[in-house]
Amino acid sequence: MSPKGLGWIIVDSLDTMMLMNLTQPLADARRWLHRSLTWDQDQDINTFETTIRMMGGLLSAHYLSTQLPHAAFNIDSVYLSKAIDLADRLLVAFDSDSGIPYASVNIGKRQGIVSHADGGASSTAEAATVQLEMKYLSHLTGNDIYWQKAERVMKVLDDQKMEGGLLPIFVHPSHGRFTTREIRLGSRGDSYYEYLAKQYLQTGEVIYRDMWEDALGGIAKHLVTTTRNAALKFVAELPTGVGGALSPKMDHLVCFLPGTIAMAATEGRPLAEARRDPDWTPQHEDDIELAMEIMNTCWGMYAVTDTGLAPEIAWFNATEADLQPGPGDRWLRKESSALSKWKKDFIIKPLDAHNLQRPETVESLFMMYRITGNAMYREWGWKIFQSFQEHTLVLDGEGYTSLNDVRTVPAATRDNMESFWLAETLKYFYLLFSPTDYMPLTEVVFNTEAHPLPRFTPKGSLKTGWARLPR
Repeated sequence: MSPKGLGWIIVDSLDTMMLMNLTQPLADARRWLHRSLTWDQDQDINTFETTIRMMGGLLSAHYLSTQLPHAAFNIDSVYLSKAIDLADRLLVAFDSDSGIPYASVNIGKRQGIVSHADGGASSTAEAATVQLEMKYLSHLTGNDIYWQKAERVMKVLDDQKMEGGLLPIFVHPSHGRFTTREIRLGSRGDSYYEYLAKQYLQTGEVIYRDMWEDALGGIAKHLVTTTRNAALKFVAELPTGVGGALSPKMDHLVCFLPGTIAMAATEGRPLAEARRDPDWTPQHEDDIELAMEIMNTCWGMYAVTDTGLAPEIAWFNATEADLQPGPGDRWLRKESSALSKWKKDFIIKPLDAHNLQRPETVESLFMMYRITGNAMYREWGWKIFQSFQEHTLVLDGEGYTSLNDVRTVPAATRDNMESFWLAETLKYFYLLFSPTDYMPLTEVVFNTEAHPLPRFTPKGSLKTGWARLPR
């Protein structure tokens, strides 16, 4: 911890305050940024977390201050100036031999730091989830260094031509090669796939649409399987890589996927409008169906518990045949809506039963509602919100906390409120119930910390400078 403080919760929730028109807290936060926040501190920080939370929060605040009258001040350069200073310090993370960013940076000394775990490897998700922020900063400043550093990472990863577009979860910065065969869309893998779709949405660079479509095809072929009783579709893991047996485990983190699939298929337009596009294909229909099916399973993680809140990790009751390579007939089975069957298919282990106030399901509900117009997604969101109110609101009403075990009532609480509760979860709840033209999905893309950034057309040197190797 820094004796001066970096204000993680303050910076991470700036745009939440703006979107909710909380003018006095926003004024207090902006005053603190201007007077007190400095990056000139001898502190090691995680490259990924700092980029998505701090830099993303500042860039989003800068953008919204130009869009929302109540969020603007007479001179609002503080958000952008702080973001530039931070980004310049984070650039040293990319000074590895391969260009894969180091896991951490000392922001005061401007030194990249190799991970102290995992044999020095960086996680694939962390290395490939800084691109939206770096590219937008280049767009704002005209300085292409941020773009180039972030873009190089994508080429290093894609050049390895992994089967089905599915990448192992660790990559070493010294040589840029993967250090494991394990593949999953939960921790260490998730936002790589998210940012493929979102980089295309942000800048219209077709190469990222192609990479996303390859990866989604690999997910559907190699990772999606069904439960034994209700035939719920879930995204399993491949501990030994493509061709190996599946593990029937799915992190709550995976629940970013339904919303991302729907966003990529429709480019943020209402589904009815997207279907009228001459470029709409049967594959797009299949993608939307898959998004709906996984959305059901993510809702099930909440519906089957006594608290109405999801565990950190769910395991599933699946047959041995459905955990083997190859889809078989699993795609043809019709899902059951019977809660009694769902409860037979979800397995929540004691070490996985905690709830950290994560946003992924609410994020996807928001996007699925905006795109499909199906009020059911709002109804599910409201039930989840009520469960958070009932079980996580602290006694004095001044905050919310994480839970030790979602299976029991009353639920034992922890003394912890994550910054993403304010930055993401509450923001997505708010937007889920806001008018559909507020933060339209055709104009913005949300980074993985729920910070809205504008879509834009790259100009000059700000464009993809590489081509994919033949497959």
